[in-house]
Order: sequence, then C-alpha cells, then structure tokens
Amino acid sequence: MAKEQKLHKQHKKLSNGITYAVLVLICAVWLLPFFMLIVQSFRGYEVEYGGMVNYLFPKTPTLESYKFLFSPECKFGKWYLNTFIIAFFVAIGQTCMVLGTSYVLSRMRFKGRELLMRFWLVLGMFPGFLTMICLYFILKEMNLTQAGAVPGLILLGVASSAMGYYVCKGYFDTLPKALDEAARIDGATRAQIFIQMIIPMSKPIIIYTMLIAFMAPWCDYVMASYVAFGLDDAYNVAVGLQNWIWTNDYQGYFTRFCAGGVVVAVPVTILFMCLQKYYVEGVTGGAVKG
Repeated sequence: MAKEQKLHKQHKKLSNGITYAVLVLICAVWLLPFFMLIVQSFRGYEVEYGGMVNYLFPKTPTLESYKFLFSPECKFGKWYLNTFIIAFFVAIGQTCMVLGTSYVLSRMRFKGRELLMRFWLVLGMFPGFLTMICLYFILKEMNLTQAGAVPGLILLGVASSAMGYYVCKGYFDTLPKALDEAARIDGATRAQIFIQMIIPMSKPIIIYTMLIAFMAPWCDYVMASYVAFGLDDAYNVAVGLQNWIWTNDYQGYFTRFCAGGVVVAVPVTILFMCLQKYYVEGVTGGAVKG
C-alpha cells in the first residue's frame, strides 16, 4: 500500500510538472510579441544605424520614441485624448443602458418580453460592420463625421448597447426577488429599488460591464477610421498609429509605433490588474441561466 501511494505521488508530481511546463511555454509564446514591442520601443531610429538592424535588443536604449509622442510636432496626445473621451463616455452610457435593460428583463414580466429577448439575441449574431455604410451616411447627415467624429463614435458606442444584457441579466437573476417584494410592500418604487438596493449589491457586474464597454472603443480601429475619414485631428490612437506605419518612412515610425502601443496598453493593463477580482466575479456571477 505504501509503495502504491509513493508511486501515485511520483506520478502526480510528474503530471503536474509536465502541465506546468506546457503552461509556461504557452505563456512565453503568448507574451513574446508584447515583450518585443516593449524592447523595440526603446530603440531609436537615428541612433540604431538608420533604423535597419540585424539584432533584436537595442545596443543603445533610448527614450527618443517616447519623447516624440508628446512633442509639439506629434498629434499622439490629441489622439490619446480623443480615445479616452470616447471610451469614457461610451463606458458610462453603455453601463447605464445595460443595467437598466437587464433589470427590467430580469424583474418585470410583460407582453412580448420573451419575443424581444429572442429578437435581440438573433440580431446580435450579425456583425456590426454590415451596417457601416448605412451608419456612416446617417452620421454624415448629423455632422458627426470627420470633425464631429468623437461625438459620433460615442453615439455609435452607446446606441443599441442594451442588446448586450445577457451577462448582466444573469447576475440580476441570482439576486433574491424577495428583496424587491419586501421593498415594494414598504412603498418603494421600482426606481428606488433599482438605485438604492440592486445597484449597491451589483458592484462586480457593474465593473465588468464598464470594463467591457471601455475596451471596445479603446481598441477600435475599423469604425473609427471610417468615421474620422482622413481628418487626423479626429483620429483615435489606433487609427493614428496605423497611419504611421503606412508612411514612406516605415522604419522611422516603427519604433514610435511600438512606443505608442506601450503607452496605450499600460493604463488598460493597470486597470484590469486592479479590478481583476470584480471582473471575474462579474463573469461567474452572470454565467447562469436567465
């Protein structure tokens, strides 16, 4: 018996060792592009022999690319501000829309409720870029393209966001309905129940919804490039950085592109690390059958 237990422990250790080794290898492969992005951002164009080198690590690390990002001749600061404004207001607007819609679908019963939920589910299966041409001409008639691209992208981000109610509704379904009923007996309105009772108990799903809503416009390229349509003052960082590597001076702007990618990724990474606990709770709490 003791020998069998010893063999079992050895087999378990070997199995765990192989599993951990595979996981470490996967992590290394996954993190390698990000690591190289950071490394290349410290390579200067003029310092490193005109931009063409045959080695990976810079021999003379420099902050030249980072200094260029915030220099008067560069519009990266303007693009960064545009991106933050769009992402911030989209996160606020989407969260309000999703929370309100999810509460109604979770707590109230009305005619057409099931049909509406199924219709939204089917409609959400179609990719958003199918409506790009239609949306562009609608925004153009409202003067929300090019110079008005920032408010136009905010409107696109918030409009129809209520269709993403699935996870949030699942979380609300886990909250006891007896709380609502007791509050209704005491004379509370639906709005009071939602604001004073449900919202304070829904911190994980609120943070999850805001993070997801914030990330979409922060990383958006297709719709942002379509709405801004060549006006560089209306670009977000994704469109602006992409245009850099489309220039004739590709090698010169590549290190600046890498530096811009690092600057864009840092705040989002910190945000996720700080709110990871609530993000996971929101996902797991909303992953129930509604």
